Amino acid sequence: MIHPLSVIDPEAKIGKNVTVEPFTRIYGDVTIDDNSWIGPNVTIFDGARIGKNVKIFPNSVISADPQDLKYKGEKTFAKIGDNTTIRECVTINKGTLANVETKVGNNCLLMAYTHVAHDCVVGNNCILANAATLAGHITVHDYAIIGGLSAIHQFVTIGAHTMISGGSLVRKDVPPFTRAAREPLAYVGINSIGLRRKSFSIESIKIIQDSYRILFASGLSISEALLEIEAEIPSSTYKDQILTFVRNSKRGLMKGYMGKDPDEE
Repeated sequence: MIHPLSVIDPEAKIGKNVTVEPFTRIYGDVTIDDNSWIGPNVTIFDGARIGKNVKIFPNSVISADPQDLKYKGEKTFAKIGDNTTIRECVTINKGTLANVETKVGNNCLLMAYTHVAHDCVVGNNCILANAATLAGHITVHDYAIIGGLSAIHQFVTIGAHTMISGGSLVRKDVPPFTRAAREPLAYVGINSIGLRRKSFSIESIKIIQDSYRILFASGLSISEALLEIEAEIPSSTYKDQILTFVRNSKRGLMKGYMGKDPDEE
């Protein structure tokens, strides 16, 4: 399963049934778990921790040094979860001492030319479309979808079950369950199709929709909207998730929708 034209440091830990194609270079402080496939012309540097059933396509570079002038060669990591697919020419940099690791979760799809910079955390079941670019210290929660050619500013947080339009410039936090588009990036409704596909109930979707009507389409300030949501929206884990995200936002939220309620279109 290991092609003779690949170069693998003897210290690397390679699991069972791992395939390594020709012209791939794997350094010593690397772990690759069972049943993974490493395509040709891949480079996997020290600090890579790769899970089971991972596929890494040609010309990808995993666990290269962070593009951060503060990095001085400290021992840090890049971790990739089980069943994740890394397509052609993807770059995933290892962490810095700030967070020690860069992490991509389970069951993710990183399409061709995507970049995940140092200290990012990408959750489970996420999709980054072609040439999506994450700067340093970004958090992407589970089931988020980031459109192709999107650029995400450092320290931004992307909520769970979000969908961000292709070509977006994301400078602010994107709350969970929403769709984001336009320039500057704005709320354009909840991700209702994605939520239905994930078996969210009609009642849960209505709670999410009503919460964001108050937050983004009522004309209230953020603090006023949070109080209104607390008072008017029925108790729900999804309501709590929205409130917690907004209160913990460090960069502020994307713009609200100006004009007709997008969920009525």
